[in-house]
Amino acid sequence: MDKAPRQARISRSTRETRISAALALDGGDVKIETPCGFFSHMLTALASYAGWGLELLAEGDSHVDLHHTAEDTGLVLGDALSAALGDFSSHRRFASALVPMDDALAEAALDAGRRPFLHFEAAFPQPTAGTWDFCLTEEFFRALVTRAGWTLHLTGRHGRNSHHLCEALFKATGMAAAAALALREGSGPLSTKGVL
Repeated sequence: MDKAPRQARISRSTRETRISAALALDGGDVKIETPCGFFSHMLTALASYAGWGLELLAEGDSHVDLHHTAEDTGLVLGDALSAALGDFSSHRRFASALVPMDDALAEAALDAGRRPFLHFEAAFPQPTAGTWDFCLTEEFFRALVTRAGWTLHLTGRHGRNSHHLCEALFKATGMAAAAALALREGSGPLSTKGVL
């Protein structure tokens, strides 16, 4: 029997941001629009390497800074991931990826198993790229894993260029997600307990 489409639409509106996302875990177009070109570029990389269809629109108080937009985008995308996975019973759950990008090397190890936790370890040599503060990278991923129910260990092993290192982290997460969220045979969650 065919499995139901793994899709979700989530919106969030606050006094600070307005975010909407339409996610299809098994593919589709990627269209990202945020107030920050660099952030849009990173989200496009994440979705593309994960193999998702993702249409995401983010508006926020970028005249203050991008913190609220980055965090709330992570919350919305995390909610969409959790909703699209349904009862968390049909995917492979664990995966990791190691991605080089010129001088930078990044690693992502993922458990998509309803255990939200982020370990983030990366030293960015330059503090910004355009309007993006690289410290917001951790804030985005923390919000995402909290709502998605992921354990994610992200490590920037080395890198002299912050753009390269950040992009390698997003791509590594996408590649790990592509493998961890891939459909598997059998029924019930991948757990020795029988439940997640």
